Amino acid sequence: MRPRFPTGLRLLVLDVDGVLTDGRLWFGPDGEELKVFHVRDGFGIKAVQRAGLEVGVISGRRSAAVERRCAELGVRHLRQGCEDKVAALRELLALTGIAPEHAVAIGDDSPDLPVLAIVGLPVAVADAHPDVRAAARYVTQLPGGHGAVREVCDLLVEAAGQ
Repeated sequence: MRPRFPTGLRLLVLDVDGVLTDGRLWFGPDGEELKVFHVRDGFGIKAVQRAGLEVGVISGRRSAAVERRCAELGVRHLRQGCEDKVAALRELLALTGIAPEHAVAIGDDSPDLPVLAIVGLPVAVADAHPDVRAAARYVTQLPGGHGAVREVCDLLVEAAGQ
């Protein structure tokens, strides 16, 4: 049976490594960091934006590839190098005027737990750490970097009546 997300969700917050990617770190021959993104996740992000939701990306690491991917997708709310993801989330909520209970966040590992504790709909990717899966109200069928974000986006668009 397909789950139904609550109506009224207005903000999607994404982690990067392990959510938008499969969590592996790739380094090129000159030491540059490489990331692989799933095209279907990008399509899902564009769909939730068309449905009227804001999208934010909060990452503990910094990456030019993430900056470029967010620019391609029109994600205006990008916070990288965040040692305190909760502070970044609270800043994003204040900036958008969205209450925490109207936000959904997708995480995969321990640094995401404080963010998941604040939002109205905490989500874990299928291959998330067991502690993160236990904290989630929804666990995706697909693993991070392999369409998990698209899975959540489809449910958000459906909940928005689109």
